[in-house]
Amino acid sequence: MSYTYAVASRSQASPDAVFTVLVHAATWPSWSPIDAVEIEGGGDPTGRQHVGDTRVFRTGRTVSQERIVELIAGRRFGYENVSGPFRSYRGTVELTEVPQGGTDITWSAVFVPKLPLSGPFWRWYLTRFMQRMANGLAAYAETTTDRDRPSPSG
Repeated sequence: MSYTYAVASRSQASPDAVFTVLVHAATWPSWSPIDAVEIEGGGDPTGRQHVGDTRVFRTGRTVSQERIVELIAGRRFGYENVSGPFRSYRGTVELTEVPQGGTDITWSAVFVPKLPLSGPFWRWYLTRFMQRMANGLAAYAETTTDRDRPSPSG
């Protein structure tokens, strides 16, 4: 059985600025509950990531691996969890420009847990965790100046 969650946040930063933060793994520990990140295979987490790259995230003693499966500049960031408690997990971060300026961020996923009957727990947990992610992303993109933010080209 598949489960879903969706959380939302709003940033005063432009969709391009928010997207730039998303595609630079090295920024994630600055704005999220994630403690550390590396790129599988020794890639540079300070550079822009691409479709096919796998990121390894550490949060406390928990390690997760996620592969980037979709990038549409300024609009969408898609990934799949490739290790952990899920048979399948597809997450998407949608960025929508707000007419008066800024970005609406919607972070959602569809997942199937490995452990039977654990779906309601994971939906509850992931909704809380990902709301923190979306809020942190929104705030970080607002406060990081163009000089401090990695360039979209890497």
